[in-house]
Amino acid sequence: MNFLRRQFSSSTTTSSTTKVVNTTTTHHDVISRSGYSNEGTAMDYSKRQSLGLNGLLPARVETLSIQKKRALRVLRSKPNLLEKYILMAQLRTNNVRLFYKIVMDELEELAPVIYTPTVGTACLEYSTIYPFLAAPGVPDGLYLTKASLPELCQTIRNYRTDEDFSPEICVISDGSRILGLGDLGTNGIGIPIGKLQLYVACAGIDPRRTLPIILDLGTNNESLLNDEFYIGLRQKRPADEEFYKTVDDVLKALQTVYPDMLIQFEDWSSEHAFGLLEKYQDKMLCFNDDIQGTGAVILSGVMNAIRKTARENDVAPQDHRIVFYGAGSAAIGVARQIQSYFQIEHKMSEEEAKKVFWIVDSKGLVTADRGDRLAQHKVYYARQDNEGQQYKALMDIINYVQPTVLIGLSSTRGAFSHEVLSRFGELNKQPIVFSLSNPATQAECSFEEAMVATDNRVIFASGTAFPPYKIESTGEIKYPGQGNNMYIFPGLGLGSVLARPKYISNEMIYASSKALADSLTEEEIAEGWLYPSLKRIREVSGIVATAVCQEALDKGLATDQRLKSSADNGKILEYVTSNMWSPTDESYGIHDTSKI
Repeated sequence: MNFLRRQFSSSTTTSSTTKVVNTTTTHHDVISRSGYSNEGTAMDYSKRQSLGLNGLLPARVETLSIQKKRALRVLRSKPNLLEKYILMAQLRTNNVRLFYKIVMDELEELAPVIYTPTVGTACLEYSTIYPFLAAPGVPDGLYLTKASLPELCQTIRNYRTDEDFSPEICVISDGSRILGLGDLGTNGIGIPIGKLQLYVACAGIDPRRTLPIILDLGTNNESLLNDEFYIGLRQKRPADEEFYKTVDDVLKALQTVYPDMLIQFEDWSSEHAFGLLEKYQDKMLCFNDDIQGTGAVILSGVMNAIRKTARENDVAPQDHRIVFYGAGSAAIGVARQIQSYFQIEHKMSEEEAKKVFWIVDSKGLVTADRGDRLAQHKVYYARQDNEGQQYKALMDIINYVQPTVLIGLSSTRGAFSHEVLSRFGELNKQPIVFSLSNPATQAECSFEEAMVATDNRVIFASGTAFPPYKIESTGEIKYPGQGNNMYIFPGLGLGSVLARPKYISNEMIYASSKALADSLTEEEIAEGWLYPSLKRIREVSGIVATAVCQEALDKGLATDQRLKSSADNGKILEYVTSNMWSPTDESYGIHDTSKI
């Protein structure tokens, strides 16, 4: 806490004279701006004395457990998820370590509060609720606009939550495609904030080493441009030439200031998402979570679903036919990842594996002869074996393809209707349905709808949390899988930070997916789960990070010497877990032996 002992002074100018004003910053002034150092009522008497805080806190010194219990009582009293989100954001601003203690201990309850589905609502309302989320001297994120390289570098340096810590990971978005909600401009800052909170909670990235960024290039959302409370630039988005130039300048500035930092692209428009990934993937330490992270986590679930149907119904992996309802960046990213599985694990050629997929967009089945100009990212999967036939309705496509797997990434609530799901169930003993659109209001179907329509035979995963389903005839409780990116990107990011590879290869992404699929316990497999319990998320993130590190080492991409030494001793997992931050790593309050 050396930074707490520094003092500052400045001068102010009036119209007639210049006078020096004593603006010596006291210790309690500084600690009030440090959500990490603040311990609130848990701060012991000696620390209060040394920081000049006597009389500024209630007399009782509490334990972290009591603080947590109080916070949970208030949190659970809130009437809706958005109010819970605001309360947790305020806690994060005021007391970082208490915030993460609660999130880590109660992740199943808190993940839907700090991230999906609530983060979607929060982004829609961000300009309205912003005054309740941030505090002077404690920014919620870094807001960048178009500027010269030197100015960008200085602006980036302005964001420091602690003078002794540099960011290891940043999440950057331009707010152009937030979840399934469209162009939300600067309101999209909630996504980088939420992602980085999961990096900390799920993989132990030090919160002082995280950097959430929104690149404000305007918005094409007319309702925001006309909203008196909108906090972003009131201008339309630029053309591609200016867009790519600006992004390039921003990335150069980030690399100039923090050359070793991992950059995660999040929620960019589909065309720009692919363009940026293609341009920078092999040139800097970066990845796109919507394309690669989503692809990896869904691949993991598909792996386990395919293993289940092979084990229980003798369906050969090569006999699967997969229909994607939705053709955006996430959908194509998922398809690419699943295709790599067929090629690597089942020795199919590229052409053979590509033919496993049928892609459906708003105009119907994507074919090479449909008569419209296809977006570049759709061309690869455009069918050429349709013999001139075109299919628009999903039911017609189901009857034509007779798929074994139905994956939704369309942000179209109800797209998987009862009729569609029933017909799909007729075609398969164990129909595989992945309803992946976020938030829940955009999901193609719910778990209950899929169970009812398929006589409780569906193998199901969703992108957002759905409640368990009780089979009335037997009383058995079934739990849906949730293909949430939090299973992948925290471990992928941690492994990349520790390995410090030159870039993140496709093989590293695949390794993360396979490690997740293989992380299921025997009990979880027996229960038919596609993903491990969230209660084990840190353990799982360690497994994923270890696989990423091992792949980076095997391909000669890792540069960190400490990791190389650990690998030589066969202790990569031990090295990974030893580098996971915890809110109680450093002294916090009095000795706390009580448990909740």
